[in-house]
Amino acid sequence: MRRHCLIILSLSLQVAVVSLNLLFIHRERERRGFLNLSFFHKFTSPIADSNRTMLGFDCCCSDGDGELYNLLPEEPKPFFLPSPLPQWPEGQGFSTGRISLGELEVAMVKDFEIISSYTPKKLKTGVTFYKPVSIPDGFFTFGHYGQLTSQQLRGYVIVAQDAGKTETGSLPPLKLPLGYELIWNSSNVYVWQPVPPDGYRGLGFVVTVDETEPDIEEVRCVRDDLTENCQVDDVIIEISSSFRVWNTKACKTGMFCKGVTVGTFFCSTDSDSDDELDICCLRNLNPNFEAMPNLEQIEALIDHYGPTVYFHPDEVYLPSSVPWFFENGALLFRTGKSHGILIDSGGSILPQGGKNDGEFWIDLPEDENDDTLVKHGNLDTAELYVHVKPALGGTFTDIAMWIFCPFNGPVTFTVEFLNLNIEMNRVGEHVGDWEHFTLRISNFNGELWSVYFSEHSGGEWVDASELEFIDGNKPIVYSSKCGHASFPNAGTYIQGSTKFGIGVKNDVDKSDRFIDASKRYQIIAAEYLGGVVAEPDWLQYMREWGPTVLYDGRSELEKIISYLPFFIRLTVETLIDLFPVELYGEEGPTGPKEKDNWYGDERC
Repeated sequence: MRRHCLIILSLSLQVAVVSLNLLFIHRERERRGFLNLSFFHKFTSPIADSNRTMLGFDCCCSDGDGELYNLLPEEPKPFFLPSPLPQWPEGQGFSTGRISLGELEVAMVKDFEIISSYTPKKLKTGVTFYKPVSIPDGFFTFGHYGQLTSQQLRGYVIVAQDAGKTETGSLPPLKLPLGYELIWNSSNVYVWQPVPPDGYRGLGFVVTVDETEPDIEEVRCVRDDLTENCQVDDVIIEISSSFRVWNTKACKTGMFCKGVTVGTFFCSTDSDSDDELDICCLRNLNPNFEAMPNLEQIEALIDHYGPTVYFHPDEVYLPSSVPWFFENGALLFRTGKSHGILIDSGGSILPQGGKNDGEFWIDLPEDENDDTLVKHGNLDTAELYVHVKPALGGTFTDIAMWIFCPFNGPVTFTVEFLNLNIEMNRVGEHVGDWEHFTLRISNFNGELWSVYFSEHSGGEWVDASELEFIDGNKPIVYSSKCGHASFPNAGTYIQGSTKFGIGVKNDVDKSDRFIDASKRYQIIAAEYLGGVVAEPDWLQYMREWGPTVLYDGRSELEKIISYLPFFIRLTVETLIDLFPVELYGEEGPTGPKEKDNWYGDERC
């Protein structure tokens, strides 16, 4: 009996503590102007596991619309690469922490303090807004940062100061806003847009926890000619049909483009995001790309970040070096000629420059034994071919790593819920397969920020926080069986309908066949270095690396469909139109320099 009384007393004390905490929070929020609050308590466990959840009650609040937000948000937990960054070789302005854009000098800030979180009632996660801190003396921010609450803190904002290069009589590059306009609010989130002076533009938004207008000193606006137009990128969260929060990107991207995104978010109460946005990004007016790495620094970056590329255990169409492909009988054909000619190891006899006019193409050896040998590649000679170029206005470096496979194998068609996998006869086969992935590295400190994985006709950027690593900061890249597309994790990826599990199957996994890109690579181009890198002759070949191939892919698929249960035939027939175009035939693939992303940005 006495023991039971002690248990009851202990529980009563815990309930009392919870009640006092909630009462304090309630009164504190009333004091700050939030009157229409109701408390939600969800019983989960009889044991308190944190200050946020005591005796099974989650501390959260709801506004009048029933939308939830955290009263006691946790401090952000930032992502760090597995290993510390090395001391990069010295030279130029790479990894100095500051980058000159002309009249502005900019720095990257990754330290934040939390402002507030907001979670719509119908979503599992919400958005959390952060204020940049540890801003260098003399620098100013353009706005706050926002991301999904459920994600590890991973972001940055660009801050700037007057570089002292403005011509006499010109307006200063930075000015205070005239004030702020309230864009949206709900409960403890108030989103404000700076009102710029005439001739200036705002680059972000400011978030507060109440209706008090932000301090005029919170941000700066930028002179119009130092900016470029911006467009929405990925949606961070859609709170309702009339309010969304996005990341942003420059309208023009690529090697020669000048737009510098500043890391702030964009939000709008207008449901049409295609209208011209009233925010922008910075423009790099420094023609020298001083923050880009020199050759020694490039080599240090590849040594530190060069991925390990794994091929599937059942892969039979492995990569090789380009010289090995030529030395083992590859032939150059020309329209109107019945026989091809042998190609020297450096590719000097290949037609140089111009465009892909269909006049020339490369094919396998005519001898059947040589044909089979070349198809299977030679992993011992394989290496990554590296193209280094500016990204995001020279504030980042893209290291594109190309891999060559003499032959691309047939695709496999899958219907997952029937456990049906059918390898097509010839569909998907072609000679001369070029695939790539791209490392995007910050020029402020040399940190790997993300990796682009090329996946047949498209691809995706994957943040460093979502990568697999091996041996320090070296990511893992998985090459798909037969098709050689790049993926960030082992498993099966479907081109078609992932919802129904119907389409072309891409299997990726580890094996004892791999390439360490940090050791086996050749830098083939870095235009911004002005001739420091000698480009190989074969890189100037702009025609096709394989003959045009036509497949009767639809006929093969229709035969497969005829064997499927009637209730899914219509679904499969509809999904065929979603399959990659190479399923039905394609022109011979072109080399790296003829691809759109050589000068432009990656295709997503």
